[in-house]
Amino acid sequence: MKTETHPVNHPVLFVDGENEWQGISTMKSNETRTIDGIDHYVVKVEISAFSHPFYTGQKKIVDTAGRVEKFMRRYANVKKK
Repeated sequence: MKTETHPVNHPVLFVDGENEWQGISTMKSNETRTIDGIDHYVVKVEISAFSHPFYTGQKKIVDTAGRVEKFMRRYANVKKK
């Protein structure tokens, strides 16, 4: 790799609530934690694959202004024909 082309990567510990995983990132934080003798920056994330409904299979239909009902009414007539 060329030395001046790529950003500097650091060991990072990502934290999403009670889930933690190690990775490499260009992100830094003021908080660090030592794991196996290596200082990792601790980056707290709000949502990840552990908590996102798409990945956990707990999807919910959020209906605003009856869009689902409008769709069902519109295409219910098509099925009858």
